[in-house]
Amino acid sequence: MSVLVVSARDVHELLDLESCITAMERVLAQLARDEVTNPLRSIMRPPGPALMGLMPAHRGGDAPLFSLKEIVIVPANPARGLDPHQGAVLLHDGATGELRAVVNASAITEIRTAAVSAVATKLLARKGSRVVAVLGSGIQARSHVDAMQTILADPIIRVWSRTPAHAEALALETHSLVAQTIEEALDGADIVCTTTASPGPIVELELLSPGAHVNAVGSSVASARELSTATVAAGSLFVDRRESAEHESGDYLLAVREAGIGPEHIRAELGEVLIGAHPGRTSDDELTIFKSLGLAAEDLAAADLCVQRARERGLGTEVAF
Repeated sequence: MSVLVVSARDVHELLDLESCITAMERVLAQLARDEVTNPLRSIMRPPGPALMGLMPAHRGGDAPLFSLKEIVIVPANPARGLDPHQGAVLLHDGATGELRAVVNASAITEIRTAAVSAVATKLLARKGSRVVAVLGSGIQARSHVDAMQTILADPIIRVWSRTPAHAEALALETHSLVAQTIEEALDGADIVCTTTASPGPIVELELLSPGAHVNAVGSSVASARELSTATVAAGSLFVDRRESAEHESGDYLLAVREAGIGPEHIRAELGEVLIGAHPGRTSDDELTIFKSLGLAAEDLAAADLCVQRARERGLGTEVAF
């Protein structure tokens, strides 16, 4: 038996955003139809700031597949010039259980996270939205600029970062604009993507334009958030998975504690909007919020697409196992 090893460089060559967006639409719809099994991730938190997450998933049907993403998150890595997400996605044959592929998880996470935000934006932003604020200047900020440029017609993108030099570098690289303050970035923005490591709110309700759509991406733990309680309470909240939001999302859980909102405040999962079980946005002045946490099912779909293409194109490395 051999295992295909797909490197980060291979993933970037194989997984274009447009195709990944289509793959995310497909798997989120499958999830809403209970065709994919996606349990809560397991988190190990040893002493210190780093943690390890284990994210399993299973897809049935004619091409059954098991996947496991094992990911170590190291907050100090950006200062080292490294992605804070380090790990692999393991793909196992769904019939025999044999390990078939090992795919770089940093690159998968980078691309599929932005692709899911693109799905949310297509579903929930007002028609004709063009002005985008991207808060942050790291790997997810870069991929979200790419995603918005992929799905929007001639967008105007403003980038803000606590480190102005990083915002300037990203804006120069992506032909975007630099915002000196959050207020400047959010002024008149139709779409907001928050991709920071901030432990506390950076987006206040009064800074958002009527009818804006927000992709809240940066926080994936119960103790941190990027959106104020007033913002979450005032918005129509959509999620990738209810169970994940109710256990892991600081943006949601801290608003539950402080504003008294409950599970009914979550309007729908993206997959439910995709299959027509929920209408999504209902008016032009509605504030819509997509709280992104990232799902193992998304990793399964993105890694499977990479492996299929790698075998078609002769990329990756086959290793005896």
